[in-house]
Amino acid sequence: MEHVTEGSWESLPVPLHPRVLGALRELGFPYMTPVQSAAIPLFLRNKDVAAEAVTGSGKTLAFVIPILEILLRREEKLKRHQVGAIIITPTRELAVQIDEVLAHFTKPFPQFSQILWIGGRNPGEDVSRFKEHGGNIIVATPGRLEDMFRRKAEGLDLASCVRSLDVLVLDEADRLLDMGFEASINTILELLPKQRRTGLFSATQTQEVESLLRAGLRNPVRVSVKEKGAAASSTQKTPSRLENHYMVCKADEKFNQLVHFLRNHKQEKHLVFFSTCACVEYYGKALEALVKGVEVMCIHGKMKFKRNKIFMGFRQLQSGVLVCTDVMARGIDIPEVNWVLQYDPPSSASAFVHRCGRTARIGHGGSALVFLLPMEEAYVNFLAINQKEMQPQKHTADLLPKLRALALADRAVFEKGMRAFVSFVQAYAKHECSLIFRLKDLDFAALARGFALLKMPRMPELRGQQFPDFVPVDVNTDTIPFRDKIREKQRQKLLEQRNEKTDSEGRRRFVKNKAWSKQKAKREKKKMNEKRKREEGSELDDEDTEELLKDTRLLRKFRKGRITEEELEKGLLTSARGPVRTEGLGVSDAEGDG
Repeated sequence: MEHVTEGSWESLPVPLHPRVLGALRELGFPYMTPVQSAAIPLFLRNKDVAAEAVTGSGKTLAFVIPILEILLRREEKLKRHQVGAIIITPTRELAVQIDEVLAHFTKPFPQFSQILWIGGRNPGEDVSRFKEHGGNIIVATPGRLEDMFRRKAEGLDLASCVRSLDVLVLDEADRLLDMGFEASINTILELLPKQRRTGLFSATQTQEVESLLRAGLRNPVRVSVKEKGAAASSTQKTPSRLENHYMVCKADEKFNQLVHFLRNHKQEKHLVFFSTCACVEYYGKALEALVKGVEVMCIHGKMKFKRNKIFMGFRQLQSGVLVCTDVMARGIDIPEVNWVLQYDPPSSASAFVHRCGRTARIGHGGSALVFLLPMEEAYVNFLAINQKEMQPQKHTADLLPKLRALALADRAVFEKGMRAFVSFVQAYAKHECSLIFRLKDLDFAALARGFALLKMPRMPELRGQQFPDFVPVDVNTDTIPFRDKIREKQRQKLLEQRNEKTDSEGRRRFVKNKAWSKQKAKREKKKMNEKRKREEGSELDDEDTEELLKDTRLLRKFRKGRITEEELEKGLLTSARGPVRTEGLGVSDAEGDG
């Protein structure tokens, strides 16, 4: 390991507590990284800090240590239910990781309690835990923290507890905004005291981060840390010890190349990134079946309760494969990741940087490889990051027939494959770099072969197109059973109910192979149409509406004494609609009784 250092901890202008220094020695951090040496003194001098530093540069300690030092220097000691610091981070995994690091430093200080609030746990239990043990330092995801402010009825008045707040930290601030947490962050900021220290940490600065910076920080000191050797004007955000590679191969060769690579690197630790949750589900299952002797795990944002267990399990492995979406691209520190493999290029250049940053952290070496289609090769120049080309391996085993056999044997695999293909195409259409990643240039036949599909799915993006280069399997896919006997029994029962319904109504409502990718949208559209028809049935045409409004205005004028009964009657009689109903408007009929 190469130490990227800026001096020892003892060299800081503001001395650290001896027990904090002891914890640093135990963790094996004798020296500071550049972002730590820049940010910590500013925090300790009561400045707001906005730090931008390359991923894997030690940002976590750059705010954990100042939090402890500031709380230790308080004149009035914190009570059990008084909150002194809040750390907000975009994902559960990152929150768990920060909580672990924080625990190393609070261990020598039993006067401080810490609490972790993240999704996937029972909020009632979180309330009980806080009431019983307190939480001087809160590590939380935005949604759960916002939810906790609404738990006053359960005996948690968090708005009162945070009046003692000294420090707020927003970690991975750009990701917080990318994931749609802007409203939650703004709500939380409104509930926190203005007299506080605020730190905003991120690997990239965006326009949204600038807006948050103006709203949440007061005259912040900006810290921007570049890699050593990078020019001051350089846009490089990836670690200097990272080796970046790319491989150009056809869509129907990509999976074989991935499996070949993993089989030849079994003793190493890999993250494999896909663009969608459905792709993770499908290819995770495929790799599990085809890469023997290797632990394969899957993680994505739609997993509610298993994510923490999977994340912690993979961190403890010496070697293995974690198939994931960009939920694992930010701030996550997994020990000794050797390779970051990007099977699908990310939707933005910043996501590419963050994915690569899961390896080569804090001076360690590491490698990254992105798979590109021939039409996507311009992406290498677009990224403007030094990358070496890795040639595809020749004579690799063709595993796509085996993957198709898995789909024929188990309906779950067949359906996962169809969903993965549809989700990939829809994600591809939304790529930020649409000049390079153009949907109309995709070879859908080769792509479907690469997904080992048994047939082409029905979806709007493929409507009206013919695919002579794709040969569907000569099997009625409706007859493919689930390997899980309980699921298959439920499916058969459903089919029987549909058949009975069809027989009783004398016509077939169920359309075989209906395009399911748009079924939800169609149902919503149907509901909206029905609602509009109901409303239109009770409405008047434009001319009637105009006359009714005119009559209503006349009646209101009469009620307020602005016109006489004679003027009212004359106005109503000249109306194209004639006399109208007047109940509730101040008169009983067109003549009026005052």
